[in-house]
Amino acid sequence: MPGRTYRRDVRSEPEVHSITAAPTGLADEQSGRTRRYLISMSIRTACVILAILVPGWPRWVFITGAVILPYLAVVAANARFSRRGPGPTAAPIPTTLALPPGRQG
Repeated sequence: MPGRTYRRDVRSEPEVHSITAAPTGLADEQSGRTRRYLISMSIRTACVILAILVPGWPRWVFITGAVILPYLAVVAANARFSRRGPGPTAAPIPTTLALPPGRQG
């Protein structure tokens, strides 16, 4: 019928399961690290410029930021962030019961 809209049933989509615990690719990991480092260094550059231009007590805040941010940038760039949840778990191993000892005699 014209004018009617139908909602898609979300439950009908299959659930996707991860079958590997493979880490993120090296190129993706390096680009993420580079991006985080460049953002931190951009903020540091702004702090240095503002420390030169702004008088009074805010200058000390910008100087502190310019001194501390390189350390934080290196730590953040080298941190490994996992985009995946926990890896797959091992399948349970069924336990086998031994038969009772036979009669002797």
